[in-house]
Amino acid sequence: MTKRFERAFATLERPFAWLDLDALDKNIATVQQACEQKKIRIATKSVRSVEVLRYLQQHLENTQGWMTYTAAETVFLLEQHFDDVLIGYPVMEEAAVRHLFKFIKEGKIVTFMVDKLEHVAFLAKLGAEMNVKVPICIDVNMSTDFKVLYFGTKRSSLHSLEQLTPFLEYVKTELFVEVVGAMGYEAQIAGVGNKPVNAVKGKIIEAMQTQAKKQVTQFRRLAIAHIKAYFPQLGFVNGGGSGSMTYTAQQKEVTEITVGSAFYAPALFDQFNHLQLAKAAGFALRVTRNPEENVVVCHGGGYTASGAIGVDRLPVFYDPSHFSFLGLEGAGEVQTPVLLKGKAVGIGDTLYFRHAKAGELCERFQVLHAVRGDKYVGPYTTYRGNGQCFL
Repeated sequence: MTKRFERAFATLERPFAWLDLDALDKNIATVQQACEQKKIRIATKSVRSVEVLRYLQQHLENTQGWMTYTAAETVFLLEQHFDDVLIGYPVMEEAAVRHLFKFIKEGKIVTFMVDKLEHVAFLAKLGAEMNVKVPICIDVNMSTDFKVLYFGTKRSSLHSLEQLTPFLEYVKTELFVEVVGAMGYEAQIAGVGNKPVNAVKGKIIEAMQTQAKKQVTQFRRLAIAHIKAYFPQLGFVNGGGSGSMTYTAQQKEVTEITVGSAFYAPALFDQFNHLQLAKAAGFALRVTRNPEENVVVCHGGGYTASGAIGVDRLPVFYDPSHFSFLGLEGAGEVQTPVLLKGKAVGIGDTLYFRHAKAGELCERFQVLHAVRGDKYVGPYTTYRGNGQCFL
C-alpha cells in the first residue's frame, strides 16, 4: 500500500505529514451515510487546516457550520470568511471575545458555550458594554455515573434537571444573552473505543455503553424539553461525535451531529467495532540508523497524543504487522527505534505512521502533503503553516 506513497512523495524531505485524499473521500461518504439526514457540524480541532476544512465543506452534504475550540481560533476562521461558528468550550478571554462581538455586529453567526453562571455573566457584561445580544449554547453533561466509575468526561457542570433549573432561571434574567442552542455530547459513546487490545476490557466497555445509551437517550430528551420550556425558540440541539454517529442520528431531539476525527481516521478510532474508516492522514520518517539486526532508527517521531498517558497515545505504524516500538524507548523526540518483524528495511528508507488523534498532528507540520492514487496533489497548509497556534 505504501508503494504508491513512495512514488508520490519521492522528492519530499522527511519528516513530512501526508493526507490521502482517496481515503478522505471514503471517510466523507461514511460520515454522510452514518449521519443520515442530520446536519453535520465540522469539529475544527480535529482538522486544523483551513484548506482541508474548505475541502470538507465542498464535499459534504448537510453541513451546519463549524465547532471551534478557542476564541482566537474562531477569530482566525471568521477572518478567513467562515461563518456559523459554535465555540465548543467556554471562553473567558476578553480581548478575543470583544473581537468576536464585532463580527456578530457585522452579521456573522457566532455562538458561545456555557454551563456556569460565571460564563453567562462574563458574556452578558461585555454584551451590555458593546450593545450585543450574545448567542449562547447550553452544554448539558451526558456522562454516566455508575457510582464505582464515572463514565464520560468532566466538562459541563449541568448533570441533572435539578442543576439545570436555577441555571435557566438565571439566564432568563440576563438581557444581553440569547439561548439559541443546546449541546448534549455523549463522550462515553462517541470517544471511547469498544475494541481495545484487551478483549475483556472491550466486553466491559460494550456493556457500559449499552447502558449509557439508554440513560443518555432518556436524559437528553428530558433536558432539551426542560430548556425549551424556558426558551421555546431553541434553534439547534448538538450531539454526538465520530464514534457515535449512527446512534446519534436516531435521536429525535438532536438536530446536528459534530464530526471531526472520522475524516482523518486517527489510530484511536481503530478501536471502534462499528466504524469502517480509511487511513487518511499521518506522517513519514526517514530511517537513518541500523544499530543491530532487526532494529532500525527513524529520525524524529515523538508525536504523542494528549490524554491519559498510555501506549494508545503513541503513533501507530501504517502497516503494524511488520513493525513495533521498543518498550523502553517508544516514539522519541529526535529518534525512534523500530523493531522489524520479517521486513527488510535499509538506511534511507521511509516508514509511514499515523497519529493517535486527529488534528494534533497538524501542530507538528506546516503542511499536509496530499496524494490521490499514486500522484502527488500538493500541499494543504495547516494552522501551523499559517503561523497560528491556539492551544
